[in-house]
Amino acid sequence: MILPIYVYGEPVLRKLAHEVDVENTDWKPLVADMFETMYHAGGVGLAAPQIGKDIRLFVIDSEPFKESFPDVRIFKGAFINPVITEEWGEDFVFGEGCLSLPNLNEDVVRKSNIHIEYYDVDGQFHEEDFDGLVARVIQHEYDHLEGKVFVDHLSGIKKMVLKRALNDIATGKSRTSYKTVHPKK
Repeated sequence: MILPIYVYGEPVLRKLAHEVDVENTDWKPLVADMFETMYHAGGVGLAAPQIGKDIRLFVIDSEPFKESFPDVRIFKGAFINPVITEEWGEDFVFGEGCLSLPNLNEDVVRKSNIHIEYYDVDGQFHEEDFDGLVARVIQHEYDHLEGKVFVDHLSGIKKMVLKRALNDIATGKSRTSYKTVHPKK
């Protein structure tokens, strides 16, 4: 099922998401809906707060990067109760976009490598290192679980320049090809 995506200004995007009981819930239907929603909207990642759920869950699929970046590691999966325990390496600048900030792309600096612990959709624990674009997508989605969006990584001056665009998103003036939920007026 394709779900609506909550956009900038919605309070759930600023909440610290809470951990969930991995073993006592069948996560497969929700994860399948999140992948379907992400693909429908043209994304490479989607976090639960972006569909109005303040839980520590996100999905990613790096396959769309393959055409422009042939060496990218292809990784598709769900991350439940993830914890990034380390970020290291070179500063990596890349133009990020976000389904919750439609039509907005800005250069964001992130570290090139991460170490993350998480559970998958089957409740199996994983501890892995990721680098490059996959690490970036994970960091971006992880930020959503921490109540952050990518513009929080921009300078104060850059945020001032984007103030009108952000207001347009929050008030529903920014058009998308997918259904969105805007802050209550």
